[in-house]
Amino acid sequence: MIKPFDFDAVVDRHGSWCTQWDFVADRFGVADLLPFTISDMDFATAPCIIDALQQRVEHGVFGYSRWQHDDFLSAIQHWMRSRFATEVDASSLVYGPSVIYMVAQMLRHWTQPGDEVLIHTPAYDAFYNTIRGNQRRVLELPLQRQGNQWHCDWDQLAALLARPQCKVMLLCSPHNPTGKVWQRQELQQMAALCERQGVKVISDEIHMDMVLSAERHTPWSEVAQSPWALFSSASKSFNIPALTGAWGIIADETDRQAWFHALKQQDGLSSPAVMAVAATIAAYRDGAPWLDALRAYLQENMQHIAQRLNDAFPALGWAPPAATYLAWMDLNPLGIDEQALQHQLIHHHKVAIMPGSTYGEASRGYLRLNAGCPRIKLDDGLDRLIAALKAY
Repeated sequence: MIKPFDFDAVVDRHGSWCTQWDFVADRFGVADLLPFTISDMDFATAPCIIDALQQRVEHGVFGYSRWQHDDFLSAIQHWMRSRFATEVDASSLVYGPSVIYMVAQMLRHWTQPGDEVLIHTPAYDAFYNTIRGNQRRVLELPLQRQGNQWHCDWDQLAALLARPQCKVMLLCSPHNPTGKVWQRQELQQMAALCERQGVKVISDEIHMDMVLSAERHTPWSEVAQSPWALFSSASKSFNIPALTGAWGIIADETDRQAWFHALKQQDGLSSPAVMAVAATIAAYRDGAPWLDALRAYLQENMQHIAQRLNDAFPALGWAPPAATYLAWMDLNPLGIDEQALQHQLIHHHKVAIMPGSTYGEASRGYLRLNAGCPRIKLDDGLDRLIAALKAY
């Protein structure tokens, strides 16, 4: 049987100005490592996107462009309706160059220097950088691990939201790096607590399409009460982050107009990247079959990691996450020192895997391994990881 999409095909990314492969030394200090690092994938994007981009290239004119048209807006509406049974008002949609830029812009709009922004930890490292880089303070709420599940401490959440300087909760949904899919009831409880304390919510849902289990992603728009913004992109799902481009929903008209003022007048970003607009439309209109096949492949990758790791080290009892293609692995049962392990991985086994402390000091002893790659690369990386752990 011929597979409609071949995720086993290896694409050589060397020499393509690729962050993960060509610039691995920037973070790990050594070049030519086998990388499982930044969260993009080693797969070619969906054929429908390549076709759409080729059509734009053949057109030959790359002048200033716009995103506020039905082709773009209705594609997002179609995606949210068909994938999440969620209706989106086209007038509430906004555009930006990236999700993290949009997060930063809303933080500047809704907070002042010195204000606190609550995040669930461990957290995507750009959250820490963006909050602190804008002179705001990180307010950490550690997720509680029970077996292979992660849970929110509701009493602690209520107490932190009640702090006078806590102005925004920055939610990662699904959660990076744990892969947790927030249940509707959990989101409703968060929404009620934020409403009670007057805390605004920014929901980063860039991994919304990457739920690999039977669980369902619930967009924040379905539960929201207090002022809120939801930001997402086709970039993770369809492996097109280098095109730039993201979108969001800002519910309140006044907040939305403030957004447009900041985007256009303050930052001068009045014209989107036309390739990103074309790619997003193609992805959301025609990319579902490719994405579904990709998710099935990624799920098999995660099961493969679990089998190999647990066969080699039964004490780990590692289980795949519910979402994302990022394997969040607790190696503490093996008594591993993170710094020593990283030295083994980098200098003796020539492999780059993100150390847990990147996502918060409490996660020292974890690894975040990017499984968005062909199985042959994944096995090579697992060979090196297992050898490093055994050598240690």
